[in-house]
Amino acid sequence: MKGIVPRSAARQDRRAIAALLGGALIWGLIWYPYRVLRDGGIDGIAATTISYAVALLFGLLHLRHSPERLSPSWSLLGLALAAGVCNLGYVLATLGGEVMRVLLLFYLAPLWTVALSRILLGERIRTAGALVVALSLSGAAIMLWHPHLGLPLPQDTADWLGLLAGFSFALFNVLSRRAQHLCIEHKVLAAISGVVAIGVVLLLAGIGGRQLATTPALWLLLVLIGGILLLANRIVQFGLERVAANRAIVIMLSELGFAAIAAWLLAGETPTARGWLGGALIVAASLCAAWMETGDALE
Repeated sequence: MKGIVPRSAARQDRRAIAALLGGALIWGLIWYPYRVLRDGGIDGIAATTISYAVALLFGLLHLRHSPERLSPSWSLLGLALAAGVCNLGYVLATLGGEVMRVLLLFYLAPLWTVALSRILLGERIRTAGALVVALSLSGAAIMLWHPHLGLPLPQDTADWLGLLAGFSFALFNVLSRRAQHLCIEHKVLAAISGVVAIGVVLLLAGIGGRQLATTPALWLLLVLIGGILLLANRIVQFGLERVAANRAIVIMLSELGFAAIAAWLLAGETPTARGWLGGALIVAASLCAAWMETGDALE
């Protein structure tokens, strides 16, 4: 009968939504185990590099059963570099700054997506795109404004890293849309490889500490994070394949809620009224971006 969704389709839809919520939960909490590692004497760059190396190992083991062969390409290189900067920047920003502030700056990604889509994909900026830009910039200005500093610019390294991570995230998404010929598994592996490669280069250049885990518990935590990171990438891709883009963006915004609760309970952070207002505008920009995706799908 019309209007009745088949039980199997409804079950698959629930699984896809659960996958996206699970991914949002992981990304909203992943900063905390890295802080535990930092307090255990392991530098953020070293911890990120090792944990992603574990995820890469697990991913390569899984790829053995894939019928598609992984071949080097410029598309994969671009994805790897963008993902490397994104993930390393995100971890280092949450280690050195307020979690919610970093996340909200990270979620300026729709602003960068509009600009990058115009430059790299030739997409015209429509009214909805201009609204995304206006809302994002307004939210950022409110968050970053400080009466004693004048211009609403990032105030410390964590702010800059949060912005850089969000820009790199947007770049990764635009490059991923451009490289539609690549399968999801290869994109995920490229992303993980990029984190490991950039992390190794930074460590060899003397940036970041090289101290390794000194206890079995810390090594176990590194391996556990690596497995969780691979799982997060896989379940999010599972959800994105089965849920419309506009719904997926709204669901993934729950990451902000998970992070806010975790930052309050685990780090004692409480956002200011200005932070809430700026964050609300940035979230509105993401919802506007979702509306844009809906319009594209209907055209």
